[in-house]
Amino acid sequence: MIRNVAVLAVEGVAPFELGVFCEAFGLDRSDQGMPTMEFALCGTRPGPVTTSVGFDIVVQNGLERLDEADLIGIPAMPRLQVIEGREPFTEPLLSALRASVDRGARVLSVCTGAFVLGAAGLLDGRRCTTHWMYSDDLARAYPAAKVDPDVLYVEDGPVITSAGTAAGIDACLYLWRQEHGAQVAVEIARRMVVPPHRDGGQAQFIQAPIRATAADTLASVLDYMEAHLDEELTIERLAARAAMSPRTFARRFRAETGVTPYGWLLGRRVAAAQRMLEQGDLTVDAIASATGFGTGAALRHQFSRRLGTTPQSYRAAFRHRDD
Repeated sequence: MIRNVAVLAVEGVAPFELGVFCEAFGLDRSDQGMPTMEFALCGTRPGPVTTSVGFDIVVQNGLERLDEADLIGIPAMPRLQVIEGREPFTEPLLSALRASVDRGARVLSVCTGAFVLGAAGLLDGRRCTTHWMYSDDLARAYPAAKVDPDVLYVEDGPVITSAGTAAGIDACLYLWRQEHGAQVAVEIARRMVVPPHRDGGQAQFIQAPIRATAADTLASVLDYMEAHLDEELTIERLAARAAMSPRTFARRFRAETGVTPYGWLLGRRVAAAQRMLEQGDLTVDAIASATGFGTGAALRHQFSRRLGTTPQSYRAAFRHRDD
């Protein structure tokens, strides 16, 4: 169980990504009945640290603070020195990270924080990710890492790596959800004014995003689809609601959402099934019927394809901590 969080802040740390960790784990939400974490920033030594945008922050703790952490957060850090063949991360820092993982701590990087884990050898043989702009650089710098540039974030053993800023928020909420249950993650997300998780998915129960969109002309149709997931929603039916021809509707839908109507609908149905598995006791067949899959076999197929697990395993992972 994660009770104690330490976040690294070294020279060149990105303040926004650092703030992601502070917001996710550093705030006291006990007035809302939320669990609290022991939280601290640490550096290679106590004192001022210059951020990537030029202002200084002062950290109170050195690397010894990592010794008591259950989770170590690593915000975006300098990476150009790595690509240029210069190592910006000190050996005491890298040794402290390795020792922490060896004793059972977990590590979570945001964006180019993955380069710190790579320098420590913690990505060797592990699936990992970073911001898509830097994924090729990460793979070249640490060829033993299994870099996946297409995921929002990924967990491999004690190491969790995430892409850009918003993906770091999603990864933090994933940990809240994993450690304290779906309802706690939902409440924290509401406080942060962000979605509790994003649609689509891959293995390790981690959600990947459908591209964000304002859906300027189709917002009402999306709302209608969301409210009628259990029904047969054909292109013809949806196009009629939008007062368009089926061909025009399909073209406009993809332009505004980045996916096909079927792809969007499938993502929403899987997400609805996840919520029902987390919060209720309906059978898989009943959930399949309520979310438009029709049969339990169809729901199991989509769970396996999108999430790399079964509905039963998903329920076991995300229900037992709520009980």
